[in-house]
Amino acid sequence: MDAIGHTPVVRLRHEGPGDVEIYAKLELQNLFGMKDRVAKQAILEARRTGELSPGAPVIESSSGTMALGVALVGTSLGHPVHIVTDPRIDPITLAKLRALGCAVHIVEAMSAAGWQSARLERLAQLMDELPGAFCPQQYQNPDNPLAYRALAAELLEDLGSLDTVVGSVGSGGSLCGTSRVLRRSLPGLRVVGVDCVGSVLFDQPDRPRRLQSGLGNSLHPANLDSTLIDEVHWLNDHEAFAATRDLAREQNVFGGNTSGSVYQVLRHLAAQASPGSRIVGIFPDRGDRYTGTVYDDEHWRGADLTSQPRRRTPVRVPYGQEVTAWSCAELRRRQEPRKLIFVESNTTGTGMLALDKARELGLEPLFLTADPERYQGLAERACETVRCDTNSLSAVRRTLRNTIRREDCAGVTTTSEFYLPLVAELARWLALPGNPPEVAALCRDKARVRRALADAGLCRTRFATADRPEDVAEAVRRVGLPCVVKPVDDSGSVDVVRCASADRAEAAARSVLGRTFNVRGQRVASTALIEEYLDGPEYSVEMFGTGDETICVGITEKHVTDGPHFVEYRHVFPAVLPPALAARIETVVSAALAAVGFRHGASHTEVRVHDDDVSVIEINGRPAGGMIPELVRLSSGTDLLAEQLGAAAGLSVKPRADQESWAGVQFLTADRDGVLGGFDGLEEAGHLPGVTHVVPTAQPGRTVCTPRQAYDRLGYVIAQGPTRADVIETLDRASGLIRIRLTDPVRPGAA
Repeated sequence: MDAIGHTPVVRLRHEGPGDVEIYAKLELQNLFGMKDRVAKQAILEARRTGELSPGAPVIESSSGTMALGVALVGTSLGHPVHIVTDPRIDPITLAKLRALGCAVHIVEAMSAAGWQSARLERLAQLMDELPGAFCPQQYQNPDNPLAYRALAAELLEDLGSLDTVVGSVGSGGSLCGTSRVLRRSLPGLRVVGVDCVGSVLFDQPDRPRRLQSGLGNSLHPANLDSTLIDEVHWLNDHEAFAATRDLAREQNVFGGNTSGSVYQVLRHLAAQASPGSRIVGIFPDRGDRYTGTVYDDEHWRGADLTSQPRRRTPVRVPYGQEVTAWSCAELRRRQEPRKLIFVESNTTGTGMLALDKARELGLEPLFLTADPERYQGLAERACETVRCDTNSLSAVRRTLRNTIRREDCAGVTTTSEFYLPLVAELARWLALPGNPPEVAALCRDKARVRRALADAGLCRTRFATADRPEDVAEAVRRVGLPCVVKPVDDSGSVDVVRCASADRAEAAARSVLGRTFNVRGQRVASTALIEEYLDGPEYSVEMFGTGDETICVGITEKHVTDGPHFVEYRHVFPAVLPPALAARIETVVSAALAAVGFRHGASHTEVRVHDDDVSVIEINGRPAGGMIPELVRLSSGTDLLAEQLGAAAGLSVKPRADQESWAGVQFLTADRDGVLGGFDGLEEAGHLPGVTHVVPTAQPGRTVCTPRQAYDRLGYVIAQGPTRADVIETLDRASGLIRIRLTDPVRPGAA
């Protein structure tokens, strides 16, 4: 498999202007063809995510190079391979598949939707008959276009720059995957697709008896992202076959009809190109499979190919006009909104608000969740909701493959800390904006963040980890007392305890080590982080990465309970700080984000200031929770949540950091354990000048307690004012008007 890729780029001769360069990327030099890349990517990814178990069958529908690629990769990894094809398969491909040990299933007749549909029906039967089987699903699996990242990188390495890329279109993978990556470095790149007459890919009527293979389709594959393609050319069978023979005669390249079709368009574009242009065509397969068709005069006569017209130059037509010979059209740009995929969200505050913000940005939210009932207000939003196991990467990927077309995807995001690594995996898989998965995973592990900061010279706080109860005593000894014990991978101050004695630290650590799942049912690391307790004021720094720069949106003043538990009960934005200290905090946090590799979107970094030093406590690779984004909006006009959604969708963002006023939030908490009976004084508090929100988040009947973690908060009040003092006074007055009614819980056995 290491021999897949690294194919040569050769410069072709042409009759156009001498300073126009045309190149062929010879994908036909892969072991079997271009689809070797797709088979390798899809099968290795399925094994990595657990979708394909060792020794399980692999099934694919193909009559050409995808079948050979799956055979190559699947059999080499020890998987039985089943290929579903149709009578159009050429004898050479059939012989290769059988020689590699594949089971080949040939459908006998077309369905009403053509050969592709008939093959897919047989494939579905095999999936039912072979439990545990995996299908690469080249038409809808994002691993198909993702496989061409390497092709794009090879072009950039070999050529440096190019103006136009030309590729055939069948599943949509190669041209879309290559051009999507190229445009990140070459935003002005022109992308030209090549299709065949009688294919439905670009809104033409289906003609199932077309003779070309390797391009065209009778179905609309989900991997085709027409928003990436500027122009499409259609060739009929006569034109494609003749161009393939021209390619062999004129350039000494023995290619298949896909390569020939690309060559036809390539030399036309070269003749029309501006001086100094550089144009590249992707040549998918070689000609050995076509010796009995493209290169056989008898086949030409039997198919009466020469009765079809053969144009020497294309006719430009309006998009949507039916064509019968070489024609081209500019693609029509879509008008309907694209979808922003949400994987779960936080359960209060910004979670549901984000769905509304997405619509305000012209995006259509698609909400993936394991439990829609978890979210108060979701049903009222009439948001498209899909239920799936969001704790399983393979389950979410499978759901998206079967739910959405790639060209409909604008981005993928979450407002929940727990799903950041999964969202990063999906963004990479779908080639959407986001931080790399390894960065998201690093930020979720507080111990790994500590080590990364220490390696960068940014952490002087003593810390240690414990994976077993017997490791705790030594860890506490190394850190010293008092210390803080916390899980390495939880959120919301869960099991975060300040410990003044070794016995208390050991008990707290044992509690962390004894937990195997978090509140979302995800398996946790069961590792305790023991770190030095730092006394001093706490702040959070709201930063935003654009990829090119990191912008400080502002610093939040945080109020935390005295301990032993740390629960945030008030935030004020922005913090009032001496300019030198504010600059020092920003410098430290910028360096910390660089140390962990965080460059995209909003981040929320918690710091403590002690002994004239700034220490990073946590880096959260997401927007702040605790209604801080709303405080930022009220104070500065910067809608941090909208900016984050825009960044996820690839929109142009650059948050402002201009302060106009102050804003604060006060969380409502119980002063004793009990059962919540309700709230009094909410309406009076809401009528106070400066109060913008009074929101109870807990329902009557819930058992509540004095705050030990963020989930123990029962509601909040938000206020806005011209000064910090005004905001503090308003929050104090409003919270003083609100009374939380509690009743004692009924004890077991009580009358």
